[in-house]
Amino acid sequence: MYLLCHHGPMRRLQRLIQGRVLFLTACAAGIGGTFQFGYNLSIINAPTLHIQEFTNETWWARTGWPLPDHLVLLVWSLIVSLYPLGCLFGALLAGPFAIKLGRKKSLLVNNVFVVAAAILFGFSRRAGSFEMVMLGRLLVGISAGVSMNIQPMYLGESAPKELRGAVAMTSAIFTALGIVMGQVVGLRELLGGPQAWPLLLASCLVPGVLQLASLPLLPESPRYLLIDRGDSATCLAALQRLRGTTEVMVELAELEEERAACQGQRAQRPWELFQDGALRRQVISLVVLGSAMELCGNDSIYAYASSVFREAGVPQEKVQYAIVGTGCCELLTAFISCMVIDRVGRRVLLMGGYCLMTCWGSVFTVALCLQSSFPWMPYLAMFCIFAFILSFGIGPAGVTGILATELFDQKARPAAYMVCGAIMWIMLFLVGLGFPFLMEGLSHFVYVPFLGVCVCGALYTGFFLPETKGKTFLEISEELQRLNFPRQSQGPTWKGPEVIRSTEL
Repeated sequence: MYLLCHHGPMRRLQRLIQGRVLFLTACAAGIGGTFQFGYNLSIINAPTLHIQEFTNETWWARTGWPLPDHLVLLVWSLIVSLYPLGCLFGALLAGPFAIKLGRKKSLLVNNVFVVAAAILFGFSRRAGSFEMVMLGRLLVGISAGVSMNIQPMYLGESAPKELRGAVAMTSAIFTALGIVMGQVVGLRELLGGPQAWPLLLASCLVPGVLQLASLPLLPESPRYLLIDRGDSATCLAALQRLRGTTEVMVELAELEEERAACQGQRAQRPWELFQDGALRRQVISLVVLGSAMELCGNDSIYAYASSVFREAGVPQEKVQYAIVGTGCCELLTAFISCMVIDRVGRRVLLMGGYCLMTCWGSVFTVALCLQSSFPWMPYLAMFCIFAFILSFGIGPAGVTGILATELFDQKARPAAYMVCGAIMWIMLFLVGLGFPFLMEGLSHFVYVPFLGVCVCGALYTGFFLPETKGKTFLEISEELQRLNFPRQSQGPTWKGPEVIRSTEL
């Protein structure tokens, strides 16, 4: 009786202990990976006025004349926009890094950019150089672009198929955690003051040092070791450490089958993905859903957040705390998605997220149109902001990043992440460039184009994206092969002599 009562908890405890190394791997990869992306994305908001004043003071000290307001704004725009530009460069570097250095070593080498950027930020005020801030933003952008592509690749290849979705979703968790931490550290009471902004920007060094201290102690991706390097002994040791058991022969056999399927192939280049008919559905899914994630309007809704909170009666000095609340919403939903993704599947989360975003975006548009007619409309608009961000975090925020890992095989995966990263940052740049004109032209109906994107994302997921929950990479490849070449999977065809049409009755 005792054994029966305690069998379930003991089994769960055993699985928890066995997954300890995998958990530590996800944390070590995330703290210096997507955490850096979210952190550096959000900390730049707090010192906006202080950096603009520093730019003007620096120019005055050099020339004896103040810098015109429009040029101060131009310098600030460059400081902000150099970050996504660096991310684009980093995304293009991620593929060659992953192939030549491996997944783990790429993440470690990537911290060189972080260290250099932290030094530039920390001494920029003393050196009287806003150019050092610009160069530092470019370098942290390159670092974020590399890590955002390699981290989910590394974790997806290291996790067992039963936990692959949850482990890969930790990338979204660390992104949201980085955003929240950046918002908190940037508060006026901490490092958001006029004198502390160089230290605020240079604080990106802390997660980089944590990764450099922890990740070398953890194993490399077993798939990279076996399929790319052909090192069976090291692959077996890595599998045993990640699983916490020596009973990994079944999984090793699956890896050997995947290795045999990739035998004789070389790593594909990004442009070759578009030329390969066997990758047609995968590439279309990557382009459509990657674009939808950036064009769905989640990043743009933050542009409305401050004004909506003020309309709802939130005092100006308290708006910064409400903004922190939006980051906490995305972090909460990332945790929820991580727990349920391997139960409900990828398609359900994506479709549900886009459908909910369509719903709340529509209500938000109505609230914007009627906010001057009813006194309670600003409160409804504020609620819609939180609901929209929660809906985005449920599906698109995390699931989209897993697609390149699961839909492509070992030889095409690095190139797929290069394509995905390039699409992401180009679309984000276009949204940033076009959103002010959309606001001016469409006014309260500015979210209608974004709602159309959400509807298209839900429809494409429902009709064309295959479910990958609980499947090995080889099983996913075989299913996609059948979908890309349906005629070859319709059964045996006529093998007899060719029918002569002119004499056929």
